[in-house]
Amino acid sequence: MDREKLSDKLADIVPEKVTTVRNNGSCKGCPRHSTKLHVYDWLHDYPEMQDLTNMVEVQFKNTRKGYYLNSNKIDLNKGDIVAVEASPGHDIGTVTLTGKLVEIQMRKNNYREDSISGPKRVYRIARPADMEKYELAKAKEEPTMIRAREIAEGLGLNMKIGDVEYQGDGSKAIFYYIADERVDFRQLIKDFAAEFRVKIEMKQIGARQEAGRIGGVGPCGRELCCSSWMSSFVSVSTSAARYQDISFNPQKLAGQCGKLKCCMNYEVDAYVEASRKLPSREIVLQTRDCDYYHFKTDILSGQITYSTDKNNPVNLETISKERAFQIIEWNKKGKKPPRLAPETETSDVKEGDIHNDLLGDQSITRFDKKEAGGATKRRKSRKGRRPDNRNKKGRPPKQNEN
Repeated sequence: MDREKLSDKLADIVPEKVTTVRNNGSCKGCPRHSTKLHVYDWLHDYPEMQDLTNMVEVQFKNTRKGYYLNSNKIDLNKGDIVAVEASPGHDIGTVTLTGKLVEIQMRKNNYREDSISGPKRVYRIARPADMEKYELAKAKEEPTMIRAREIAEGLGLNMKIGDVEYQGDGSKAIFYYIADERVDFRQLIKDFAAEFRVKIEMKQIGARQEAGRIGGVGPCGRELCCSSWMSSFVSVSTSAARYQDISFNPQKLAGQCGKLKCCMNYEVDAYVEASRKLPSREIVLQTRDCDYYHFKTDILSGQITYSTDKNNPVNLETISKERAFQIIEWNKKGKKPPRLAPETETSDVKEGDIHNDLLGDQSITRFDKKEAGGATKRRKSRKGRRPDNRNKKGRPPKQNEN
């Protein structure tokens, strides 16, 4: 009999020590094993919420997750390593979410169970025999990926194999690949099955999904959105950069996947809404001195900068959008203001006014007392003054004796 099958039979007869990884190294709402597609369990302090459903969320390698039914009523906590149902055999994953939030995540990710067999089940908490198989299967992933790339290149296929993931029991391997066009990999699957002796599954992913599986840190200093929380990817166009007045620099607009950054879509709706409340950039503001042309706009703050030259920054003036609308209304009536900026902005600032200038407010002379006339008192010379506590002879005054 095979050694692995024998160990499984003995495990069913002799109770083995349960092996698991509890979530003791972090807060109760955070999973410990991985930060990819992390979901904070903000209902972990409510025990009644944990018993509302038997479904649990299990995470596998990188960003692959699945939802399984805890039909055996096993006491599962975040961080437990479990054996779950797979086709064929079983898989090994880590519990990342339990309770009511699992149903919310299932609706968010458009989870659909099999109409014939129903939801897949959680078999048990992983035993040492399961973990031994799991470690042996994971050790094959790197050499398998290198060999798979060599086979694909030998067949002349225009595709890139980005990652290989073995099932927990080693009976199946998932090959993640990227291709710009449709690839006929029927012969490739036959060569893979003959080479690796496992069931083969080919899964096509995009450049953003590949970046999420690999992980990394973005230019903002935080972990990549596609690796930490984003599961559905929307198309990003250059119009999002145009609405936000971002310079069209390919090195700054592109992320680690080589595509446009997903974060460009986060605030584009706010910019579009704010730009509707601004005057048109084609309108020329007329004053008594000269005409002003649009130069640049700070959309969120509503500050608009105008120039006296149409193509070059000359005599730049920055005004608010309210002032711009006011001048436009005057120009329609045939009126021209004396200057672009309002009178209050061009008036001289008084010496005692404070305008939140950190350096100016912290002057070292701010505590000095000034005289009414503006001149400070001069101390008398030592020759012309007499101390108050001495008499004419220079002796201290006598004290009254009681």
